[in-house]
Amino acid sequence: MTYSTTRAYISIVAPPLRSIPLHCSAGCFIGALLTDITYWRTAEMMWTNFSAWLLASGLLLGGLAALAALVDIFIGRLPLRGVGWLYVIGNIAAFLVSLFNAFIHSRDAWTSVVPTGLMLSVAATALIVINACLGWVVLRQRIGGLE
Repeated sequence: MTYSTTRAYISIVAPPLRSIPLHCSAGCFIGALLTDITYWRTAEMMWTNFSAWLLASGLLLGGLAALAALVDIFIGRLPLRGVGWLYVIGNIAAFLVSLFNAFIHSRDAWTSVVPTGLMLSVAATALIVINACLGWVVLRQRIGGLE
């Protein structure tokens, strides 16, 4: 008796180059929102220092992620059709909002966070959440799933 051999194939998709610095950058920007909220509630200057450092770290990692995204675009691992463009524009917008937020955080005392810095942190976090959803759609496009 002969048995037919069946083969199972699994498609393994390598993670994009930009994923680690992009996610760490997003974590820094969300952490800046949390430290801004804490400063707003406690008025302890230590929290503004934490926010400034988190923003600086997030901007550095965001710059590295942008360079890696350029490489991903160049080698074709980031599809720039439809939602892919929104994803790229959304990440650039989150980076620019956070850059402006870092300039606001360079002020002294209460005005460094309340109200402008806090609102910019909220805006950056909202953009990051939207980009996370768009990133999921881009990943599914790359794998070959449904849009």
